[in-house]
Amino acid sequence: MRRYLRLVRIFVGATLSAQLEYRANFLGAVLASLGEVGVTLLGLSILFGQPGVTQVGGWSFREALLVTGFFMLTEGVISVFIQPNMSKIAEAVRTGNMDFTLLKPIDAQFNVSTRNLNVLRFPDLLIGLGLIGYAASGLDVTPGGALAAAMLYGSAVVIVYCIYLGLSTTAFWFVKTQNVTELFSGVFGAARFPVAAFPVPVRFVLTFVLPVAFITTVPAQALTGALGGGLALASPLIAAALFLGTRWFWRYAVASYTSASS
Repeated sequence: MRRYLRLVRIFVGATLSAQLEYRANFLGAVLASLGEVGVTLLGLSILFGQPGVTQVGGWSFREALLVTGFFMLTEGVISVFIQPNMSKIAEAVRTGNMDFTLLKPIDAQFNVSTRNLNVLRFPDLLIGLGLIGYAASGLDVTPGGALAAAMLYGSAVVIVYCIYLGLSTTAFWFVKTQNVTELFSGVFGAARFPVAAFPVPVRFVLTFVLPVAFITTVPAQALTGALGGGLALASPLIAAALFLGTRWFWRYAVASYTSASS
């Protein structure tokens, strides 16, 4: 474990040295993050700006803002930690660099999952945390609710990571997987609003087919104390099942890999 932590520190240091050299890019990324949260807040203001509307799907404005905060936080996790690594898998398979990755004396999945970062999108994380803090300040949040939300959000991050890894691993057979991951990114955009705001068929899909609800809505419900025991138990179980499934899928893909040079 100490060895892997040392490797993560080396990876982070190398990324910081390479990316913080271009300060104009960092400023552009901050403006892009502010623009994205502005569009999201505009959508919420339209929903709650109707005369006489104080709740949407049983959610007040601040409760819905919690969901938006978790959405922005997850966007930051994807942009900073997940997407920069998953996007390299298809390229490594296509160019043959995956050969060198598999030859290194560390776990290949760990290597492809932690090697790259995009620190330019770090403001997304701060914006998400800021929105969650602001929304929670006007709600009756208990320490137990905050702890439950943190634990369930940990499960949500695992779910997101596994979905991206599973889709990216198909590059061992199809090489180009960008369109597939972009499709999921489009569906994930629905997570910026509480799942109860959608019609019942859409809610079913976003909860049990594509587990988007477990990424933003469920942690927000836990924070407000409105989460049922069934969903609270289902979230870590889904995360564990997806992790084991994608781990098996990754190992199967690596075993099937014939090398670009063969």
